Amino acid sequence: MSIPSGAPAVVPQVPEAVHRRRWAILVVLMFSLLIVVLDNSILNVAVKTIASPAPTGLGATQSELEWAINSYTLVFAGLLFTAGLLGDRIGRKKVLLLGIVLFGIGSAFAAMSGSPGELITWRAVMGFGAAFVMPATLAVLMNVFERDEQPKAIGIWAGSVGLGIAIGPITGGLLLEHFWWGSIFLVNVPVVVIALIAMVVLVPDSRDPRPGRLDPIGVVLSIIGLVLLVYGIIRGGELADFTDVSVLLPVIGGLAVLVVFVLHEKRSSSPAIDITYFRKPAFSAAVAAIALVFFALMGVTFFSAFYMQSVRGWSALQSGLLILPLAVAQMVFAPRARLVVARFGARAVCTVGMLMVAVGLAAFALFDADTPVWLMCVVFFVQGTGMAHVMPPVTVAVMQALPREKAGSGSAVNNTFRQVGGALGIAVLGSVLSAVYRGDIEGHLGALPAAARDTAAESIEATLGIAEKMGPAGAPLVAAAHDAFLDAMHVTAISSAVVALLGAIVVALFLPGRKPAAQSPTRDDAQDEPTASAPAAR
Repeated sequence: MSIPSGAPAVVPQVPEAVHRRRWAILVVLMFSLLIVVLDNSILNVAVKTIASPAPTGLGATQSELEWAINSYTLVFAGLLFTAGLLGDRIGRKKVLLLGIVLFGIGSAFAAMSGSPGELITWRAVMGFGAAFVMPATLAVLMNVFERDEQPKAIGIWAGSVGLGIAIGPITGGLLLEHFWWGSIFLVNVPVVVIALIAMVVLVPDSRDPRPGRLDPIGVVLSIIGLVLLVYGIIRGGELADFTDVSVLLPVIGGLAVLVVFVLHEKRSSSPAIDITYFRKPAFSAAVAAIALVFFALMGVTFFSAFYMQSVRGWSALQSGLLILPLAVAQMVFAPRARLVVARFGARAVCTVGMLMVAVGLAAFALFDADTPVWLMCVVFFVQGTGMAHVMPPVTVAVMQALPREKAGSGSAVNNTFRQVGGALGIAVLGSVLSAVYRGDIEGHLGALPAAARDTAAESIEATLGIAEKMGPAGAPLVAAAHDAFLDAMHVTAISSAVVALLGAIVVALFLPGRKPAAQSPTRDDAQDEPTASAPAAR
């Protein structure tokens, strides 16, 4: 086949041997990503069991449970950017292998933890490993697929996140019904071993051929800034108060360090990341959309678990099954989002997707203690469909804005904004939920001792715990707790929907519209052209 007259020759960027096994490599990358996504969603259904006294659990306090989750998040978010840079410099396959090994080791020791402190420590190790896995999977993907196939591959990659969202709670529920709490971590180990073997055999290595000088100052500034910022966000969520000194100091300090990081990168002759990319409206709008959609979604994920288990009385396994429509929608539509973008343009598709997410979030404001299950399934499906038409296009916009050799940096930016947005969503929307709940429930706690009143007002779980100890006399308090939580959930749902609407405005204003139709040569066309030559396999 010859190239049509006037069409430019496309030189293949991927070695033929790698190109032939690209789909098998994508399966391995999805497998690796699935482990990381799966772990957090599994832990969310196990917190009650871990809080139980030994031998059932570890007797972890509420604060210790929060740090079992937050130690992972803090290390993960703080190292994402650095992990992406190291992948570009020393090789993405090496970084991916290192990350998956550390994640497996952390999982094995977390399963054997004898105290909450040990669990928190090994969860941090797991976060360290995950920080190297997630950006590397996307960076490798960008280097094994040609540019015209990247949107399809990214859509499938994003769909695997939906699979993790569904499998996590279901797997966690099944494991906890038949085994001890440590099984939710130990199950990662055989999966890690299989992934390691597949990576060694199938995944090619790649790196930036001209990485320039190392920028240690930029790396250190990015780590300090992100860790301080995320710690302050987490702390604010714990206290439900963002005006506390212990919250303001790390947040302001983190932002200040990140400002210094940006100024340093602008003046550096060999920057860790080229700040000028943020001058492109499409690039900045894409990363903003990623942060906003995860801000809104993670906040709702946080309170929906309490709604389903504490108000509706469903088990962890039943709650996990209810998330299936969201996951199925992502798995079905994310790989096909590129086709809709090709027809209508990224701006229109992402705007409608964000509006669907906003509608799904706002629907929670109508839920009560008797909302039909089928209606909840419809809402989750709408949310999943919206996300499936947002995440692949904005990820493509971020990744294709940077040169292929900077894929690690692009992936790190993509995942850092997602992680910070999600942490902020849980902290801020969790604080809104807590504040409204406390305001509503305090009027029903007058008959309790002062110490018990403070404890009961902390959360619906705390209130229900006090009511259970009261026996039949606690029934009115249970009803009041359900009503107060539903009121708080409604306010939080509207807040999250407003954030999603803000995301819709951002993408509507700044993402590119539909590209004019043009016939472009395929890889096979390019290989028929005498002047086209593939680079040597690395």
